[in-house]
Amino acid sequence: MVGLAPGTVWAVSDLHVAYDANKAIVEAMRPAADDDWLLVAGDVGENFADIEWTLKTLAERYATVVWSPGNHELWTPKDDPVQSRGVARYEALVEMCRGYGVHTPEDPFPVWNGDGGPITVAPLFLLYDYSFRPEGATTTEEGLALAYAAGIVCTDEFFLHPDPYATRAEWCAARVAYSEKRLSAVTTPTILMNHWPLVREPTRILRHQVFAQWCGTELTADWHTRFGAHTVVYGHLHIPRTTAYDGVPFEEVSLGYPREWTAHGGFRGPRRILPRAGGRP
Repeated sequence: MVGLAPGTVWAVSDLHVAYDANKAIVEAMRPAADDDWLLVAGDVGENFADIEWTLKTLAERYATVVWSPGNHELWTPKDDPVQSRGVARYEALVEMCRGYGVHTPEDPFPVWNGDGGPITVAPLFLLYDYSFRPEGATTTEEGLALAYAAGIVCTDEFFLHPDPYATRAEWCAARVAYSEKRLSAVTTPTILMNHWPLVREPTRILRHQVFAQWCGTELTADWHTRFGAHTVVYGHLHIPRTTAYDGVPFEEVSLGYPREWTAHGGFRGPRRILPRAGGRP
């Protein structure tokens, strides 16, 4: 684990910079102080060049940037010059991040030594395994059949390839095992940062419950208590809010699509995670 300078820790996700209005937000985003950290919990964009521009831009401004991938980064769009798939695409993103000093789920976990520290910031990449099944489904096949019948199917089914794994669920199982081993070695409180929520409960608010299948795994249901989480940071749902489970704050920190954040009065900036007081710049 690497000790880094103190500051304020902010978090954001789902920047979706393919939208001009969202890209303009990134262009305007600045830290409140020179020592600020920024946690980016996935779904920066789809095209490799957009993801690189965003993380490079933020790394030039914030003292420390920590990134976890979302599903959109792992897509292989037909118009992207970078046509790597699955694990190869993820590894290419990790190498790109390292070139700009951005921390990834493959690097030593950075340790916050500011107010409230030491706290280990653990970026995770866990995917999902369809275990957040809709009511009436007892198997993955039944759950997916309900989703297809309702016409509510995640685009991952077409663009997120699990190569060399046979399925995304197999890839998820491998990522969970890898991350579990790493977290077991951490001795401080943690900030667990993953694009998908670690517990099922945040998905209960979704309008279409069949979509929850693409939102996480039951395998991480106790991680917030088991691994001493000070806070859990996630995105994906595009429903920014603060909830708590077993006394642990869960922060959904997404920007989302322009039609979403404009409907709620605009984007007020990344969410403050540490110091604990909360708030936005």
